[in-house]
Amino acid sequence: MSDKKVSRPCHHCKSRSASAPTDTSKIHYEKFWLYRHCSSVQQRDRQAQKAGQLFSGLLAMNVVFLGSAFISSMIFNQVAITLADVWILLSILKVLCLFWIIYYLLGTSRQPHAVLYRDSHAGAIWIRGSVLLFGTCSILLNVFHIGYSTILVQCKSRVEIVFPSIGILFICTQAYFLWHHSKDCIQVQHNFTRCGLMLTIATNLLLWLLAVTNDTLHVEIESQLREVERRFSGNETTLCTCPNTTICKVFQKGYILLYPFNTEYCLVCCSVLYVMWKNVGRRISHHHVLHTKPKFKLQGVVFGPLLGTAAVIIGACVFMIYQIQATSLAPSQQVFVIYYSYYIVLLPLMSVGAVIGTIIHALEKKELDTLKNPTRSLDVVLLMGAALGQIGMSYFSIVALVATDPRDLLNSLILSYSILLIFQNISQNVFVIDGLHRRRVVAATEAKHARHAGQHTVAAELPGEEETTLSSKQEHSQPPPGKEEDTKEQNGEAYSQRRVSVLELGQEIRKASLSYIHTYSHLSWKRRVLREISFFLVLCNIILWVMPTFGAHPVFENGMERSFYGYSTWFVIVNFGLPLGVFYRMHSVGGLLEVYVTA
Repeated sequence: MSDKKVSRPCHHCKSRSASAPTDTSKIHYEKFWLYRHCSSVQQRDRQAQKAGQLFSGLLAMNVVFLGSAFISSMIFNQVAITLADVWILLSILKVLCLFWIIYYLLGTSRQPHAVLYRDSHAGAIWIRGSVLLFGTCSILLNVFHIGYSTILVQCKSRVEIVFPSIGILFICTQAYFLWHHSKDCIQVQHNFTRCGLMLTIATNLLLWLLAVTNDTLHVEIESQLREVERRFSGNETTLCTCPNTTICKVFQKGYILLYPFNTEYCLVCCSVLYVMWKNVGRRISHHHVLHTKPKFKLQGVVFGPLLGTAAVIIGACVFMIYQIQATSLAPSQQVFVIYYSYYIVLLPLMSVGAVIGTIIHALEKKELDTLKNPTRSLDVVLLMGAALGQIGMSYFSIVALVATDPRDLLNSLILSYSILLIFQNISQNVFVIDGLHRRRVVAATEAKHARHAGQHTVAAELPGEEETTLSSKQEHSQPPPGKEEDTKEQNGEAYSQRRVSVLELGQEIRKASLSYIHTYSHLSWKRRVLREISFFLVLCNIILWVMPTFGAHPVFENGMERSFYGYSTWFVIVNFGLPLGVFYRMHSVGGLLEVYVTA
């Protein structure tokens, strides 16, 4: 009887406790009503996890489709659906997300054994720093929006004051949530947490979509007003215009300046929230735990920072020249030539560096890291997806320029820029993705070299130190002959102390320089070149992020592609390609820093 009872398969998970780990009191296995009759606890847990991800994904998809329908209706039929209606919908979504985040902070995360594991790869410091930076700029953006709407309250809707007010509260709460809990692998209330995360992701996506469409309409109106002002100078509209006051101009200019940061904030939050969604219910083994956390050190690089700094300085000068001249009513062709020439010189250097880095990765003997890592998988997807924005715009430009007049100076520069941009995006993606998949070798030799460098620098102290200390001791040991020599002796002691302090400062500077040179000389040539290339590409991507973020949009202002495709069509292309390109540059900086640290 007992043998038959043992051999009989059990249909309930509770009777299979033998297959569960020993610490079952701490682990909360997932349950789902569709899989209540399962063969084991682990199988029920896996099936419930897939079902929870499926249903939470369906929730996000429906919310995104509903919001997209509202935004599209606002664009194509402003009579039936207005911007205020879209703001009301997004305000409701923000309030729901706020309730869930507060519940997570005060309830879910404080339950017993709620966070047994933390993903060391998730929530990197540069990601969380970006959330804080862009969140702060988005808060200031909403403050300027509230101030501007308050001044024009006679012709503005009340929703224009309520919506940014809710936005400030939403941004502050979400930034705090992501800063402190981005690494959580929550083990309780799995489905409710997944649905809350997906609702927050959908809300950020809709906010990004609304920001992009509003920015498009703003730039379109501004460009059309330029053409009107060329024909009819002096005509001004009186419909809800900003009064001629300093505070109103400050609110208006501040809103326009900080507007791009709002789109970046939404995209960064979506990436962090997605990693948290993937980590819900995840149990991390000891293989995923970093025993030695890599740190950013500037030692071992010389030429990369120098070349990168030169690229940043020259790019800043080109950007200022472009902004000054492009803000006039008739931008000259010369400013476009300067802008595209800078890119034509910089992009091949970046491409060559990325190709050399990829070849060095192939020559290295590092093994590939095949462990499951949601953060790295998301980084790869974001790099490949965001690069499609610039690549797509480049191909549209190539077709338009080849079909018109590629022999013109400006057209040939734009054509070369488009081809080089495609190759640079592809080569940099290959270099970064290959570097992210390389397993980091625990450099025990670094500690050895560091100890050797310390001994070397200690032994290389200035030879005059002992003589100085001996001379000072002799001066102290000699008794003063009289009262008249007391003041002279005190002056001599003060002078010797100053001399010793100066010598000690020189010794510290010399120790630091010798340690830097020793570390640099002991790095292998492969690691040294990888660090130089990574740091150079980091600085180049920073300046290439700054230029389009703060208003340099020659792809629309040069008028070549716009005249070929038509105003509305080219604006749609730029509308979706340009924000992705800006996000690609910012995300590439994080990936390149990771490659630099692990090199």
